Amino acid sequence: MHIHILGICGTFMGGIAAIAKQSGYRVTGCDANVYPPMSTQLEEQGIELISGFGIEQLELNADIYVIGNVVARGNPLMEEILNRNLRYVSGPQWLSDTLLRDRWVLGVAGTHGKTTTASMLAWILEHAGLHPGFLIGGVPQNFDISARITESPFFVIEADEYDTAFFDKRSKFVHYHPRTTILNNLEFDHADIFADLDAIETQFHHLVRTVPGNGLIVCNGREESLRRVLKRGCWTPVETFGSHDGWNIDDENRIALNGDIQGTLHWDLLGEHNRMNALAAFAAARHAGVPVALGLEALSLFRNVKRRMEVRGIVSNITVYDDFAHHPTAISTTVAGLRHKVGSSRILAVLEPRSNTMKLGVMKDALPDSLKEADYVFCYSGNLDWDANNALSPLGAKACVENDLDALIEDIANTARPGDHILVMSNGGFGGIHEKLLKRLQS
Repeated sequence: MHIHILGICGTFMGGIAAIAKQSGYRVTGCDANVYPPMSTQLEEQGIELISGFGIEQLELNADIYVIGNVVARGNPLMEEILNRNLRYVSGPQWLSDTLLRDRWVLGVAGTHGKTTTASMLAWILEHAGLHPGFLIGGVPQNFDISARITESPFFVIEADEYDTAFFDKRSKFVHYHPRTTILNNLEFDHADIFADLDAIETQFHHLVRTVPGNGLIVCNGREESLRRVLKRGCWTPVETFGSHDGWNIDDENRIALNGDIQGTLHWDLLGEHNRMNALAAFAAARHAGVPVALGLEALSLFRNVKRRMEVRGIVSNITVYDDFAHHPTAISTTVAGLRHKVGSSRILAVLEPRSNTMKLGVMKDALPDSLKEADYVFCYSGNLDWDANNALSPLGAKACVENDLDALIEDIANTARPGDHILVMSNGGFGGIHEKLLKRLQS
């Protein structure tokens, strides 16, 4: 069967393309901008890519068109698919109907930590010899690929609450029907599609409604928002983590379940958020049959996801990091984790408010507090419709805002000195700032 994917270069749709190809489908695809690294990864797998959405692509005579959520009405190829009444389906629906129906799906949902927690969980299952399939919105360094399909019944998926397609406004995760579900946390985000937190909680409850009675929900016990979700109705056993009952971790990284010590976690990851991610992964893996002791052994060998506090280079004893943080809560925990690691050394936080929510300015007032532990803050305002200087004014002289990337790099380089840690945070490529900054520091 031949599938043609519209919007193939996104992480999720690219992952679908990869596992479809691995499953024996003929896969082609198109996107507005076909460029590395996703284009390179897909072409290496023998997937033909086409730039743009021209209607001549219908000459490929695909059996079905799989539609990514970047595609909207008015897209010329989509309009012709509709006019000709050709078969089309959303990416999540195709994945569910075609590849996930007979599998034990382990879904990882939450505002933060989905990619890291899903990577931990997949690695624990792999270390235990279960050889899971997975589709993750990043590249786990223990695997060096973001998606694969295997003969194993187990499949780990990053369960995103963003909408499915222009013709299906439900969250992606309602399609996956997980037997094991992690509810990692829940805050307001995606202001471009959700009116308020209650609207997101409704979608999370739609997910809860799909988990079977013989499944398991692993829930962050610290989150009032998730308690509200479960109070709407729950038909599945629940294990909590991070609160008084259920799964816990102490200051010495000893893991306990209902007060009984299970063992000690030995690893190098930073931050309380990663300790919570680990608890969720242990609980989910245990539901799939992996003993906690084996999970602890696995995470002692865990290598984090690319773009999660990833060191991109060290020049003149100045360390440059890359991190995906783009929500104030994620920014705060990332900076706090680095502060815990480096002590009194200077942290230069570099931020690109790039997500749809950040571009709308919905959370701009929370930024100063999220960056308070940094010694200097540099913000790129080139794509913003709100005044970043005004938003960051509570930080006083330690904040610098530029709408020109080269000027921002120059400001950072002139401020940096040996021993500093430069933390770059963005959910995009940020104009190649890491390489440009390292080159400038070398000079």
